[in-house]
Amino acid sequence: MTERNKTMASSTQSVQTLTIVKEEGKSEIRQLTEIQLSPLINNALTLQVLSASNSNKIDFTEAVEVMKEKSEKIIAGDLSELEATLAAQVITLDTIYNTLILRSAHSMGNSLKITETYMRLALKTQAQCVRTVEVLAAMKNPPIVIAKQANIAQGHQQINNGNQYPTHAGKTKNPSNELLSEDNNAPLDSRGTIEASGIDKELATVETIDWSKDTNR
Repeated sequence: MTERNKTMASSTQSVQTLTIVKEEGKSEIRQLTEIQLSPLINNALTLQVLSASNSNKIDFTEAVEVMKEKSEKIIAGDLSELEATLAAQVITLDTIYNTLILRSAHSMGNSLKITETYMRLALKTQAQCVRTVEVLAAMKNPPIVIAKQANIAQGHQQINNGNQYPTHAGKTKNPSNELLSEDNNAPLDSRGTIEASGIDKELATVETIDWSKDTNR
């Protein structure tokens, strides 16, 4: 193998190799498992496979580092790169839409099936473009949500109107059904003398009637 081929083989191997730094307190099996399940690793691998047709292949280790930096920015609240991505995708989707519309127009009169296929794909692309614009607008101007406070009492609530009765457990006494106590009402004295009424009406003298002389009766 020539020196040039050795250099190219070494370069290809370094591009496809992931450099792993040993972490303290973790076993090798644990660390390898976390790497295989890491979303950063999986997406970097997908990116490398998709870019396999490019003459300059993406370095796997660098791709992971770049994705890690981008993710940390987004998690920290910096959405500027996401906004740039969506803005670029809007332009790309618009280009795809116009391309499909032109192909549909060129197929009119020749093949109804091809015309319909291109038209359907164009409308789907337009709908996705509109959706991307809506998401981008929401990111730039988040909607304001006004929530009204609801006063809802937690647990059991008892409302007493009028007489206040005890709320603890047990028998509830009804004041109207309680017996009269001796303190409030003295016992009746049957030995006392009842005085007569003070009203005396004087009777008038009745005239004597002789029935033998009174023939009219």
